[in-house]
Amino acid sequence: MMTIEQVKAARLFLHMDQRQLAELSGVSLPTIQRIENPQFGPTRSSVKIVTAVKEALERAGIEFLPMTDDAGEGVRLKARGEGPRLASRQ
Repeated sequence: MMTIEQVKAARLFLHMDQRQLAELSGVSLPTIQRIENPQFGPTRSSVKIVTAVKEALERAGIEFLPMTDDAGEGVRLKARGEGPRLASRQ
């Protein structure tokens, strides 16, 4: 399961706003806003929706990092050549 913080961080890495993530994942903008809202978060969304968002971010070049004994969960950009990335906006 991904966290609110992971979704937000992934979007920031990709210079992506909520509307772009909604389009890329095929999920509505209000759903993305709910996923990023601390009162709701991804745990209140269906597995299908969370999977669509996570897979869209992975296709765009994000790698999700699991929680370990040494660190909490996180995200990072995939190494160059490991997948497409969105062009940064000027």
